[in-house]
Amino acid sequence: MSKKLKVGVIGCNPGLRAHLPFALLPADRAEIVAVADHDPEMIEKSKEAYPEIQKNAVYYDNASDLIKDPNVEAVFIMVRDHYHKEMAVAALEAGKAVYLEKPMAITLEECDQILETAFRTKSKLFVGHNMRYMQFVLKMKEIIDSGLIGDIQSVWVRHFVNYGSCYFHHWCAEQKNCTGLLLQKGAHDIDIIHWLTGSYTKRVAAMGRLSVYNEAPDKLKPGEKPDRRAAFRPDCWPPKEVKGLNPAMDVEDHNMLMMQLANGIQATYMHCMYAPDSERNYTFIGTKGRIENIGDMDYENGVEIHVWTQRGSRRKPDIIYNLKAEAGGHGGSDVKIVPAFVDFVLDGKKPEVSPIDARNAVAAGYFGHKSMRNGSMPFEIPEVPAEWKEYFDHGQLS
Repeated sequence: MSKKLKVGVIGCNPGLRAHLPFALLPADRAEIVAVADHDPEMIEKSKEAYPEIQKNAVYYDNASDLIKDPNVEAVFIMVRDHYHKEMAVAALEAGKAVYLEKPMAITLEECDQILETAFRTKSKLFVGHNMRYMQFVLKMKEIIDSGLIGDIQSVWVRHFVNYGSCYFHHWCAEQKNCTGLLLQKGAHDIDIIHWLTGSYTKRVAAMGRLSVYNEAPDKLKPGEKPDRRAAFRPDCWPPKEVKGLNPAMDVEDHNMLMMQLANGIQATYMHCMYAPDSERNYTFIGTKGRIENIGDMDYENGVEIHVWTQRGSRRKPDIIYNLKAEAGGHGGSDVKIVPAFVDFVLDGKKPEVSPIDARNAVAAGYFGHKSMRNGSMPFEIPEVPAEWKEYFDHGQLS
């Protein structure tokens, strides 16, 4: 492999996560040599947004040709979730290192097909769970690992999403494209629950329903394109009056997931896509205390970690950690995760998240949706083969 990693990018809409490799690849370590998108409009927008890349990159109208390009050593797959398995397997089979945006795939079977391919081919696989790099998550992990609040027994996670209609403006509104929002949105939080508790989910039960956005009267007409930024404007309110939603929708707009972890810890994850405010709120309760974040990525208004180590008022935590702002998108995580992929490919540096972690985050969400769609029936989550776990846990060293 060359000293400067030669990268191909599949999916180049500069308004979405696809901007990551274009904007954040370390120039002294990697360069984009190929770009693919089936939409000519996205190709043109990408060229306008990143004219310097256009000088040296080849542009393709399909992913297959980019994957076959012998000049490409690593591939960023930044496309819709239901294409993840197909493209990841093809790239891994071609011997390319793969950065795969989360969620890994939309079913457990597809996740395991990707893992089997990566294990068999020994092509490197990295999954983009950027919350592993967020400052407030890292601080909470540090505090929990110190033993300050004792042994964790229960976890409550609430996610309020005031821009949630964005998932109902386009393809995410349909199960066939994403399974449900416990994967597209919740895979982040499920992974952090697993990471901070040191255990994977082994059994789930869930409830959820579509009860708000399906009642919005003004849906897209045939041929109309969704306005992806509409959900982020203040006037996108109230939820039942939001305009321009996908005419077909069958995913739940709120979800409640109960998780039994393998180490005995019990957790709940809840999100609501029509809340008036936005924040992830994590609570970990241990045998000696409790920890909770106030704010997550909103450093303009302050992010705090509150810790209680003795009995007292909720309004008077015993310790308050004030976190300083970090530059870069998603709480400073975006500027860290892209170089981490390059370090993994070029130097063999072990990633913060293994593909097994990513698979098990999908698994909890996938079976959570199965549960809520089958009368809240509990589902057990199957484990991966031991040889896969050993290989991926050790950083994919062949």
